[in-house]
Amino acid sequence: MGTLAVIDAPDWYETIRMADGVTLIHEPWIKPFFRCNMWHVRGRDRDLLFDTGLGHFSLRQHVPLVAERKLTCVASHTHFDHIGCHHEFPDRCVHRAEAEILADPRNEWTVADRYATDEMFDGIPKGWDTARYGISAAPANRLLEHGDIVDLGDRAFEVIHTPGHSPGGIALHEKKTGILLSGDIVYDGPLIDDVYHSDIPDYVETLAALRDLDVSVVHGGHFPSFGKVRYRQLIDEYLARKRQVGCHLRKSP
Repeated sequence: MGTLAVIDAPDWYETIRMADGVTLIHEPWIKPFFRCNMWHVRGRDRDLLFDTGLGHFSLRQHVPLVAERKLTCVASHTHFDHIGCHHEFPDRCVHRAEAEILADPRNEWTVADRYATDEMFDGIPKGWDTARYGISAAPANRLLEHGDIVDLGDRAFEVIHTPGHSPGGIALHEKKTGILLSGDIVYDGPLIDDVYHSDIPDYVETLAALRDLDVSVVHGGHFPSFGKVRYRQLIDEYLARKRQVGCHLRKSP
């Protein structure tokens, strides 16, 4: 394998406009498995930013979209690849179950100790040093619970607590449009249920409850967006795998 190119801050982020005032912000030099999708939603009174990526380069400085207007910054959960720039935004929200991690994001709590290595990259960010990587503390000023509303003035996103991948995972659902910002509980790629605070029974229960949600498009924490048919297929495939394993476990002596 050849030496990877060194990428400076102006070339690190990319924004892609989607429908319904939604913009994808991502870091294309990170391999897809590790690359967080950050979702920006334009509202009348304020904007929403769902997740903030790796945090090596400033999001506010290099993505003008997130610095133009008042903005509510929400963490889908507190793994390192989703909260790296949360400290740059004063209006920060997280589920109560992971508030301690956002306020004190130690590498062993954010799974950076397991995943934040040179192997993540297709291009190395200038100044990167795996041994020195860490996330700045970003205590939330609002703790979210299931059923809360993130209000943008003309748009309302309902908080859905999605434990399984992590205890304080959340998704945001806009009933008016059917948009689901799903975080890492469901996306079109390998779902992770084996990190230190994952819980497979919770994961199964969460996906079973989510299956019949009225969605039109799902913008996940990783990989490309997808529609209702693929959404239900992904959930059904995961549930079938876990039920099969569960049956085998019950049959063991």
